[in-house]
Parts: sequence; structure tokens; C-alpha cells
Amino acid sequence: MLKGQLCTVRHLLTADLNTFIALANDLPSRGDHFSAHFKSPETMRKEFMQNGFVTEDSELFVVEDRAHHIVGVITHFKSRTPTSREIGYRLFDTALAGQGYMTEATRLLVDYLFNVHVWHRLELLTAPANRGSVRIAQKCGFTEDGTLRQAFFINGRYQDVRIYSLLRPEWERASVTRHAAL
Repeated sequence: MLKGQLCTVRHLLTADLNTFIALANDLPSRGDHFSAHFKSPETMRKEFMQNGFVTEDSELFVVEDRAHHIVGVITHFKSRTPTSREIGYRLFDTALAGQGYMTEATRLLVDYLFNVHVWHRLELLTAPANRGSVRIAQKCGFTEDGTLRQAFFINGRYQDVRIYSLLRPEWERASVTRHAAL
């Protein structure tokens, strides 16, 4: 469990499953930046029972607020190269946007991944128009690498995606600076 000031990042528990499935499959909350593709509740339950949404290729966490309500999800998964990991996240309630939950969850996960694993590069992919996600990448120290033209198919059309990365040495320098400020 990763604890911050605003939120906790933790694995999904059996007691969370029904709430999580309802939140994850709430299509209107996905907005313009997430696919309308969803899984059946039974498929999700079966997958959870098999592996708890944790495999060698991916690991899913819920993001909960201080009142222990699930407000989002964050995951890391296999990327294009063996030294990289991609991070994805989603805030379930757009009314909570801009309050720092996903920024803090991303920082917590970045610290965890670099402290516990040997990966050298973390990546975030976001739609250029998704200003909230772009801000999260910037606040967490990621650098824009470029645009993958028409790489996502969302809501019936191909869309560009920006790729951001954070390298281990960049994170290490920022960590030293953060600790010196404390």
C-alpha cells in the first residue's frame, strides 16, 4: 500500500470488486479520452479471481481518498522495450479533477517502481487535448518525447497520442532535490 497526503494507492480487494466493476464500466465518466470498450462484470470477476489484476506484464491499483472511497485506478504494464514500463490512470469522477489525486498517485507509483524494480524508463501516453493528463506528466517530471500520429482508436476515430517519459537518473535527481527541501 502506498500512502500519500491525499490518497492511498493499493491493490484491489475482493470487498471492492462490485464497486470497482461499476466504476470501471461507467461509460459516461470516460469522457473523450478513454475508449468506450468495456468488459463484462463476469469476465472481470473471473480475471480478478485468477490473478487479482496482477501479472508479470501488468499490475492494477485502485486510488482511494482519505475517506476510503475509490476515486480512480492506476496501473503499470509492459511497454515497447524491456527496460521500460508504461503507466496508465483514470479518475472515475470528473468532479474530482484538478484536486491532485492522480498527480499524487502517479508520484507514489513512480517512486515505488523506481525503488523496487530495475526499470530505467517510465512512460505516460496521453491525448494532446487531455490537459489534465498533460499537467500530471509535467508535474511528475516527465518529458514530452513526441507524438504518435493516429495511434489510438477512441470513440470511432483515430487520435494522436503524446508520449512522455521519465528516466531513472532524472527521477534520482528530483528525489534528491525533494529530500533536501524537507
